[in-house]
Amino acid sequence: MLIDTHTHLYLEEFQPSPEDAVQRAFDAGVGHLVFPNVDLTTIEPMLALHEKFPIQTSVAMGLHPTEIHEGWQNDLDKIKAVFDKGGYVAVGEVGIDLYWDKTFGKEQAEVFDAQLGWAFDTDLPVIIHCREGLDAILDVFEGRKGHIPQSVFHSFGGTIEDVAHIRRYGDHYFGINGIVTFKNSRLREVLPAIGIDRILLETDSPYLAPVPHRGHRNESAFLIHTAAHVAQSLGIEIAEVESITTASARRFFGIKT
Repeated sequence: MLIDTHTHLYLEEFQPSPEDAVQRAFDAGVGHLVFPNVDLTTIEPMLALHEKFPIQTSVAMGLHPTEIHEGWQNDLDKIKAVFDKGGYVAVGEVGIDLYWDKTFGKEQAEVFDAQLGWAFDTDLPVIIHCREGLDAILDVFEGRKGHIPQSVFHSFGGTIEDVAHIRRYGDHYFGINGIVTFKNSRLREVLPAIGIDRILLETDSPYLAPVPHRGHRNESAFLIHTAAHVAQSLGIEIAEVESITTASARRFFGIKT
């Protein structure tokens, strides 16, 4: 069994029948799905889909960095109230994204730090979104020395040097998705530095569809293609990739099923 540790099958791209995409994932051998939240508007559809598959799916709660604008404090407070109700396996998807807009970079760091605090206080892991924001994320880590929860760097596409810098702040995991299948991706060269025991497989559906589906809507059923490229890059059998990454995902998120 594979576990998709980061998928947004509840988004509008899969409406009106996201259940169909979930079933296709199950049929493809992906037996468990982790849904990270994005903002206030995504909480209801995410929880609704989770309620239909309460055993085979898990949910994470957080405020995505690209959703931090004017009035962000009100949004964060509302999400914190939802988080406090419990039932979540992680804080996420949170982090820093300076790719599209740096206007709220300072606020993104503040919100990221606050949400790391939620995770630390509740002994939960964190799903980190990092796009052109690694230095800023590590600056936040620097200010929290001794109080950094275990994290997964979702959709990781960095270098061997980036892996080393991240590991100065703890034994973190790295989310590997369709990027590793892209023709010009250098991520395959980085995988040995990460090691199979610290890789979590993900799709980031509906984004970043792997080859041979690149350019189309991604979905969790396509996770097998990423697993195959990881196996090839590390020179191991795909069954070993499935076994180790699934065990890691269970341990990281506390998944029992």
